[in-house]
Amino acid sequence: MYVCICNGVTDHQIREAIENGCSSVSELTMRTGCGSTCGSCLGMAADLLSEGVAARALPLPMLALARVA
Repeated sequence: MYVCICNGVTDHQIREAIENGCSSVSELTMRTGCGSTCGSCLGMAADLLSEGVAARALPLPMLALARVA
């Protein structure tokens, strides 16, 4: 779904930026352009960012073991 209509930024693009280490709304804006025109999408972008950062912070011991092997 489109999060930022002005710049054509989708939720997939935002999640991808988060997976690649994006951790703040300003960084998200720099990487994707989301919110750089009218700013009405920044609330939804911030929510997606919070969800993504929280999910990334979850300890996943099995995943860590898989990376070692």
